Parts: sequence; structure tokens; C-alpha cells
Amino acid sequence: MTISEGTAASIHNLLTRVVRGKLKKYNPETKHMPFHFRLLGRDRYAMFSFMQSMNTTFGISVWEQVAVLLAQGAGNHAESQFTLMGEVDSATEEMIQDMYYGLRKAEIAPSKSGETEQIRNAIAEGRELNDPDSRVDVMVRIGRQENYFDITSAKPNKKEFVALKLKLLRWTALRLSQGTDAEVFTRIGIPYNPYHPEPYERWTLRGLFDLDSKEVMVGAGFWNFVASGDVYDELLDVFEHAGNELREEIDARFAELRDR
Repeated sequence: MTISEGTAASIHNLLTRVVRGKLKKYNPETKHMPFHFRLLGRDRYAMFSFMQSMNTTFGISVWEQVAVLLAQGAGNHAESQFTLMGEVDSATEEMIQDMYYGLRKAEIAPSKSGETEQIRNAIAEGRELNDPDSRVDVMVRIGRQENYFDITSAKPNKKEFVALKLKLLRWTALRLSQGTDAEVFTRIGIPYNPYHPEPYERWTLRGLFDLDSKEVMVGAGFWNFVASGDVYDELLDVFEHAGNELREEIDARFAELRDR
């Protein structure tokens, strides 16, 4: 499968709209940094500051929306900022905490299917409530399988990864509290592999996640999954084409900042 012209156009328009909006509103928070300006140049420092600001924008404004567009373009149901309603009973909550601590202490090995089945067998039917962990970055339903993604940065630290594991376990429980027959899979999506061409083998993953079951999806694996096809290289081309269209506007904006 390839990215359709309509989906490619939607992604292109999203990217140019987000960057243009950022350029229009962007104003460096620190206006006087004489040492940095003399060493690096005002325009270069402004570009560096802008890129840092863009990194935060890429979350909800770019990664999540691109994932939804690709999934929908493939005929899958997808939503960003999805609210996963449910209620985890106290006994299941305690079991999840025990499972979580066992993984952290390396007393048990991660098994996505095993963890899910333990929760499925334990969970009591719950009310449809809003939980502190109810917000899901991207939900993609492919056939009967409901995939709930937390899209995280390329290099989360150990503390962040540990917290994500507990969140994924609780997402599973929330969904199954509304129906134990649901085919649910909770995952982490990482938009790109900063270690390319080497595999993504961040030490913080070890012992917490079932990598063989693709509980963590990185780069091409993530994008191809949500799009139900081999689209990664085409997606990079869409980003490149949008960047080519924006280049003169970006250069002009930073020329203004340089001349202030």
C-alpha cells in the first residue's frame, strides 16, 4: 500500500499550516544573549531556539495528527486525544501494581499477552468514568483490534519509561472494564529512531516492555503499522516536499530576527 494523493495532500497541508503558524507567532523569549549572539550569530541562535520550540509542537500538532491521517487513509478508524473511559476495581488495581513492581525489580519477564490476559481475568465490570489515565494520544482500530498509543519522545529517560509501563497496564484495565471481550493492545509509539542505522536499543526498555510483541514501535515500524502498509519512505518525502515549500519563508523570517 502507498499513501494516497489525498492523504499526502492532507499531511502536506498540516505541516505547512503548523510551521507557518509557528513562524508567525514565534518571538525568542530571550532577546539579549550577547555571548551567544557573538559566538553563534543572532540568526543561528534564533534558528536553534525555534527548533527547540518546534520540538514541543511536533507532539499533538504533528505526530498525532499525521498518525490519524495515515490510519484513516488506510480505512482504519483513528482518533487523537482519545478519552478512554472505564473504572479499575481495587483488586485489579492492586494486581497491576504487583505486576508493575515485579517488572521493575526484574522478578518477572514482560509478556504483553500474559499481562493482558491476567487483567482480563481479574477486572470487574466498571462504570464509564473519566480516569486520570484516560487520555490516549492516538487510538487506531484495525479490524477488531483496538490499539492505544502513547506517542513519546525519541529518548525518554528511565523514569519516563517506567511511568509509561504503568499507564499502558492501566489503559488495558480501563478498556476491559467496559467489556472483557475487547481485543485491546496498548503500545508506545516513537516517531523516529535517533540511532539509525543501528536498531533502537535504549537501555531503559529492558525488562519492562515486551519488544517481541511490538509493545514499543519505533520509526518505520510505527508509521507502517498505523497506515497498514509500507509507507515510511513516502512519508519522509511528504515532509521533504513541505520543507522545500517553506524554506524561503523560514529563511526570510530568520533574516528579520538577525537584523533586529
